[in-house]
Amino acid sequence: MQRKIKTNIEHYGEDYQKFLGAIAPPIFEASNFAFSSYEELEMHGRGEVNKFVYTRGGNPTINLLEEKIAMLEKGEACRAFSSGMGAITSSILSLVKSGDHIICLRGIYGPTYDFVYNYLKNFGISSTFVDGRNADDIKSAIKPNTKLIYLESPNTFLFEVFDLRAISKIAKENGIYTIIDNTWATPYFQNPIEHGIDIVVHSASKYLGGHSDVVAGVVVTNKDLIKGIDRNVHLLGGIIGPFEAWLILRGLRSLPARMELHQSNTIKIAEFLNEHPRVIRVNYPGLKTNPYHQLAISQMRGFSGLMSFEIDGGKKELRKFINSLKIFTIAVSWGGYESLVIPGEQVFKDRIDVKDCPSQLIRISVGLEDVDDLIADLDNALKNAFS
Repeated sequence: MQRKIKTNIEHYGEDYQKFLGAIAPPIFEASNFAFSSYEELEMHGRGEVNKFVYTRGGNPTINLLEEKIAMLEKGEACRAFSSGMGAITSSILSLVKSGDHIICLRGIYGPTYDFVYNYLKNFGISSTFVDGRNADDIKSAIKPNTKLIYLESPNTFLFEVFDLRAISKIAKENGIYTIIDNTWATPYFQNPIEHGIDIVVHSASKYLGGHSDVVAGVVVTNKDLIKGIDRNVHLLGGIIGPFEAWLILRGLRSLPARMELHQSNTIKIAEFLNEHPRVIRVNYPGLKTNPYHQLAISQMRGFSGLMSFEIDGGKKELRKFINSLKIFTIAVSWGGYESLVIPGEQVFKDRIDVKDCPSQLIRISVGLEDVDDLIADLDNALKNAFS
């Protein structure tokens, strides 16, 4: 009988007897692993023995995390990194070389934008940023040296949804790889590999960890593409530590319950904001009135707790609104148990990929607090902003 996702999160890859009957897997906080003999060392060198040698290349705690994430994302293999950017940059570098070209869809995470648009120029790798909501935009941007299409769906701050099946079809027809950042949806709500995407990356600092106490990233793909990512792990040294891997394993235990509550809270808040006279626009594909809702439900099973909205007024009202919040805390990042807020005014400044980002944009990460308290906090802040 095939187990369902909630059961697999708790039990997949677990072998209690392997660790002296421990229900919770131990933390192998070791850098080095011993060989039993000279002969075993020789056999390992010939590839005849598969064992842990050095944590940069493998560790029991890290491997259990990687097995679980690969299973959740419907992939063949996973590698865990010390940050989301470690996962993103290593994935991109595993596919491109000097002279290659990358297509990026609009609205990606700021540091990823900087890496692709600015940093990779140092190595002779060019990029084109396209709207991407129309597949023709992607087709027209393809060059003979295009090697990769990179995207987020939903994307950062605007939460636009892209057609993964159409994008992967275009890519495969032209011999181009695809990478998606799936941090927003998590593997609990979306599995891009099932829609033809080649590589999935996550900032595990967000929902996978879930408790705002770890910085990490993961990559999931097939057995062939993971080889290039493995090489980057060894050479660039972005491997996650065993303790951080254990924290994410612990966080995964509650992922289904947390994501269901994030979704429930956020839909109620989005509906409240959508009806508020001082809110111009709400960006959340979980709203039935959202222009991306139908596409979203065709490739996703649910919606997370990150959204944005645009308020009426100017900088004065924006400042007063944010300073009036009592439960929502001003902070970057997202995906933890706590509710956060950050203004979007500087996010797309001087970026070529998004030129129509409204100045009064506010992003909130809806946490696990009582939703009535969160709505009251937003309502009170809106009243104060325009009083």
